[in-house]
Amino acid sequence: MFRIGPFAMRWYGLMYILGFFASYSLTVYQLRKGHSKPGITKEAIDDLFFYLIVGLIVGARLGYAIFYNLGFYIENPLEVFMVWHGGMSFHGGLAGAFIAGVVVIVRKRLPFRATADLIIPTAPIGICLGRLGNFINGELFGRPASVPWAMIFPQGGAIPRHPSQLYEAFFEGLLLFVILWFYKDKKKRNGDVFAMFLILYGLFRTFCEFFRLPDTQLGYVLGPLSMGQVLSLIMVAIGLFLKLYLFPLLDRKSSVARC
Repeated sequence: MFRIGPFAMRWYGLMYILGFFASYSLTVYQLRKGHSKPGITKEAIDDLFFYLIVGLIVGARLGYAIFYNLGFYIENPLEVFMVWHGGMSFHGGLAGAFIAGVVVIVRKRLPFRATADLIIPTAPIGICLGRLGNFINGELFGRPASVPWAMIFPQGGAIPRHPSQLYEAFFEGLLLFVILWFYKDKKKRNGDVFAMFLILYGLFRTFCEFFRLPDTQLGYVLGPLSMGQVLSLIMVAIGLFLKLYLFPLLDRKSSVARC
């Protein structure tokens, strides 16, 4: 946490704000460069981003309560609204943003797959900034380690640990952004970028979680897998289903309908 006069700001909150701004700016940049289908206007993107942000924050909070600490929030339901106490889930945020996005896209009659492909390549920037915020806060640190770059985190005792937040910032953030940014111009069909995001994020997160200390209240939930890994593998499965089956099927049906 840092202070500007009487105002206190958590690093994680600041990174959320910067991430939203970066994602919006890059989406508008693509729009101005003509990287979108007709009908996707800046006004539509403005409305969409507002609801995406709301959906992401609500989903992230509810996701944390449901996936990571359900018993506590059942006993203390009002704590769900106390976001400043911490506790946000990426997977819940993604689900919340997806639901909010679908509602707006349907209401405005936007092409779903093209709109998703326009926005999703910018998401890893926010993920990267969020993980850097975790690192600065000294939270969500890694497992004990003997590597030369191991670090001691105040909340983790005197044991050197993997700076897993930095691993995630690189793989789930920077590397994923670079891959998707170039892949969007080489995709075979609309929706491929969205599907690839689900697949690659899920794989990168699953890998990085092997270095990250699981949540103390949960531990490992399925053999050697943490909750984050289980949810990430579900993402991979959904991404593969969309890319290899559903989206090609929709394109074939569309081609037949035009004949």
